[in-house]
Amino acid sequence: MATATTRTRSKRLEVRTTPEERSIIDRAVEESGTDLTTFVVTHVTDAALRVLADRDRFVLSPDAQRSWDELNRRPARDLPGLRKLLERPTPFTA
Repeated sequence: MATATTRTRSKRLEVRTTPEERSIIDRAVEESGTDLTTFVVTHVTDAALRVLADRDRFVLSPDAQRSWDELNRRPARDLPGLRKLLERPTPFTA
């Protein structure tokens, strides 16, 4: 028999809205058939994950992954100008 996992929500999140924003949110909550807390937490978490996605993960389609792998299998090129730059003494050490 499967057991349900319950989460205890212990942190409070308060936001201020305009009457128009609150009306839209309330309509969406009603249409989704859920409660306000679940609706807001679900959608805010989804939005946060989207913002963080390109900072946390590097996801590629299969074609892009093949191209990436091919690019990284190429031998490194010698760049004399870069080599010369990196051989110069740094002005940040005494």
